[in-house]
Formats: sequence, structure tokens, C-alpha cells
Amino acid sequence: MNLSLEGKNAVVCGSTQGIGYAVAEELALLGANCTLMARNEEALKEAVHNLDIALRQQHNYLVADFNNTDEVKKAIEGHVAKHPVHILINNTGGPKPGPIVNAGVEEFENAFKQHLINNHILAQAVLPGMKAAGYGRIINIISTSVRIPLQNLGVSNTTRAAVASWAKTFSNEVGQFGITVNNILPGLTDTKRLGDLITALAKGRGVDEDVIKKEMISSIPAKRLGNAEEIANMVAFLASPAASYVNGVSIPVDGGRTGTI
Repeated sequence: MNLSLEGKNAVVCGSTQGIGYAVAEELALLGANCTLMARNEEALKEAVHNLDIALRQQHNYLVADFNNTDEVKKAIEGHVAKHPVHILINNTGGPKPGPIVNAGVEEFENAFKQHLINNHILAQAVLPGMKAAGYGRIINIISTSVRIPLQNLGVSNTTRAAVASWAKTFSNEVGQFGITVNNILPGLTDTKRLGDLITALAKGRGVDEDVIKKEMISSIPAKRLGNAEEIANMVAFLASPAASYVNGVSIPVDGGRTGTI
């Protein structure tokens, strides 16, 4: 099975911590040249410095705030003018928790810009290079809420479903060029994002955070939280030549928690 990414250039968004950084680590280990994209330049420098270079990979970074679509567009267009991109990992932090009935219109607008619109800007920018190379992998880190909406994540549930539909449509149009578009649906993964959700849920119910965490773990057949590296492993497979005929799918990586086939 060919998992080598030597000679491939990857852009990994939200890659200074959590799932994004774990993905960058794994892609680098397989030989990819990784460009990390986030808003904190100091954190980006540190993350790039820690990536594997045993196969003479060359890593760099782009500074962009995903709350600013113009900034994202400028950064990626400047990059692809110099470096063709073979692998794009769309990943960014989700909207804040809360019931959908309490969500303001601006929360939906901001979430759609941060996720759907930025994903589209990035995908359009890298598409010509992928077509020219006859190789492209666009992988979106979304959520299992695509299958079953999650409690207290109203805006996130809505936005994630839109991204999944966008990705499926995009995949149908670019598959003929050797480009695949797939979604990873992380379950309850031990990251800062999950910690923030646990805190919000505990505060809303007036209970200790350990109560919320134990309830979450009890809902998972594996009886533990996932870790970022386990998500990254699936991303790395989808980015590889071995996954050339996997296109337009959404794959849960959740320890069996999602209650659908």
C-alpha cells in the first residue's frame, strides 16, 4: 500500500495545536512538505520547527485569521503562486456552544464565513495546481454532528452540515481530475475544543466538569475519549495515493459513538 507523500505539498489549517497539528505531524512523517496556516505567528514558528525533516521536507507557514476571509484569500493566493498544493486540510475551531434558539443571526454569518466560505476560498485557490498535477486531496475536518446533531451545538451543527454538502458537491465535479474531497468526522476527542464544551455544559447544568466527562465517556463504545493522533491517521490515509478511489465520503472517527450505520 502506497502511503508515501514525498514530493507532495500540503496546506494544513488550524495547525498549531490539537487535531490540526497532529495532522501536520503525520503528513510530515510520510514525507509531505507542510505549510501550516493559522493566526498566531509565534505558535506557527514553533510548530513548523518541530515537524519531521528526515526525508528532506521543507516546511513553512502562512499567517491568516479565519475570521477574516480577505486575509485568508490573500495568504493562500500568494502561496499557490509560488508552490502548487497537492493536499489541503480544512480545519478550524468551531462556533461557541449554545442552543440554536438563542443563537443570533450574526453567529450563523460568522460561522459560515469561518468554515464554509474559507473552505471554498482555499479549495478554489489550490484547484488549478491539483488539476495540473493530476493529484489532489481536499480533506475537511468536520464533526459527527453531520450524522446526528449534537446537544447544545446549534450553530455548529448547522454549519458542519453545510460544509459536508458543499464537499460532496465539490467532489462530484473534481473527481475526473484525480482529485478527491472527503470529510473526517471526529467524535469526542481530547482537545481544547472539547474541554471548552465540557466547561460550558457543566456551567449550564450546574454540575462538576468530571460529571460531564464521565457521561461522555460512557456514551462511547470504546469507553474512552479519542486522541488527535487517531484522527490524523485517517487524514493521512485519505491524503495518500492509497486512497485514490475514496471520494465524496464522510468518515466518523469516534470510537463507535455515532448511532448510525
